Amino acid sequence: MATALAESTRIVLIGIRNAGKSSLMNTLFEKNISIISDRPGTTTDPVTRQMELGSLGPVAVTDTAGLDDEGELGKLRVLKTLEITASSAINVFVTPQDRAPTEEEREILKELILKNSRTPLICVLTHSDLPVDREKAEFVSPVPKVKVNNLTGEGSEELRNLLSAQKEKLTPEISPLEGLVSEGDLAVLVAPIDLAAPKGRLIMPQVETIRDLLDKDCASLVVKDRELLSFYNNLKEKPKIVITDSQVFHKVAADIPEDQLLTSFSILFARKKGDLEEFLKGIINLKKTPEGSRILVMESCSHHRQADDIGTVKIPRLFRQLVRSNVDFDFTRTLPSEEELEKYYMVIHCAGCMINREKMMDRLERIRNKGVHITNYGLFLGWVNGLLPRALEPFRDLYEEYRDAFD
Repeated sequence: MATALAESTRIVLIGIRNAGKSSLMNTLFEKNISIISDRPGTTTDPVTRQMELGSLGPVAVTDTAGLDDEGELGKLRVLKTLEITASSAINVFVTPQDRAPTEEEREILKELILKNSRTPLICVLTHSDLPVDREKAEFVSPVPKVKVNNLTGEGSEELRNLLSAQKEKLTPEISPLEGLVSEGDLAVLVAPIDLAAPKGRLIMPQVETIRDLLDKDCASLVVKDRELLSFYNNLKEKPKIVITDSQVFHKVAADIPEDQLLTSFSILFARKKGDLEEFLKGIINLKKTPEGSRILVMESCSHHRQADDIGTVKIPRLFRQLVRSNVDFDFTRTLPSEEELEKYYMVIHCAGCMINREKMMDRLERIRNKGVHITNYGLFLGWVNGLLPRALEPFRDLYEEYRDAFD
C-alpha cells in the first residue's frame, strides 16, 4: 500500500516553460511519467508521482506548469503551481544552463530564496550537454545545484544524492502520540460508525494512530462509541489514554472516569500538522466574536457531505447556539486570497489529515498575518461539549495556559 501523499516528503519542480521540468521528472523516475514536447506549455496540470528516495524515504514529486504561462488559462495554471509550492518540503528550481535568465526566472528564484529559510531549495541546470551561459551561472550561484542531461540521464544520481542531503534541513512531522505513550501502554480508540464513516475502512487519523501505537510497542483497543462503556468496564487495567472522534466527545466523556486521560484524533492532528497553541488561542477568543462577524469553515479534503455534516451543519449550528447567533458562515477547501481573508474574524479548520505540515503551516502564517483567529474542529467541539481543558490534559503546558486564560 502506497504511503499517503500527506505523509510523503513533497518535492516540487518549479520553472518556466520548456525548462526541462517534465523531462527531469521522467529522468528521476527512469520512465515516462510526464508528457514532453518542444512546444511550450505542454504541462498544463500538476502531475504528482510517488517513489522511495534514499534517506528521504517516501517522496511525492510534482511536475508543474511553467510560471511564465500566458493567457487566462495560463494565469490559472500559475496560481495552481504557486498553491502547490505552499505544501512543498523541497523546492527544485529547474532552468536550462545554456540560456540567459529570463525576468520570470529572476522573480521566481528571488521568491524561492526568500522562502529558503523554511523550505530547502536546490537548482537543477538542464541541457548540461550545452555550453553554460555565464549570466545563468552567476544567477544561480547562491543555490546548491546539480547539472542534469535529461537525454542521457547523466547527473541524475547526483540529483538524488543532493535531494537526500536536504533531509537534515527538514523538520519532520511528529507522530500522533509523540511523547504521550510509552512501551507497553494501552490506548482505547473510539471510532463511531455512522453515515459519515467511510464504508469498509477507517479514516486517516484513526489508521495513523493505530500504526503509531504499534510502532511504539503499545496496544490499542478500537471500539464504537456504543460499545465503549461495556469494554472499558471489562478492562483489568486502566488505559493510558482514550482517544475519540470529536463528534462523540460528550458521550465518551460520560462513559469513562473523570480522571481518565482523554483527547481526540482531531486535537492530536492539530498538534501533528499545525500549531496547537495557535488553535487554542482561537478558542480563547471565541467569546470575543463581534456581532455580525463572518466565520470561515475550512476543510482540506473532498468528501461527500451528509445531512448532518460536521463542517457545514454541526459547527455552524453549535456556534450560533453557544457563541453568537447573528454570524455568517462561508465554507471552503482552498485558502482564500489575502483580500478575502480580511473579511473573517475566525477560521475553523478541519484536522488537516489529508495535507502535510508544510501546507498547514503556510495557511496558518497567512491567516495569522491578516489578524484572523484560527482554531480547529476538535478543539471547538471539545469546547462546546464542556471538555476543555480536560481534552488538553495530555498536553500539560497548554492545559495550564487554557486554565490561566479562563481563571
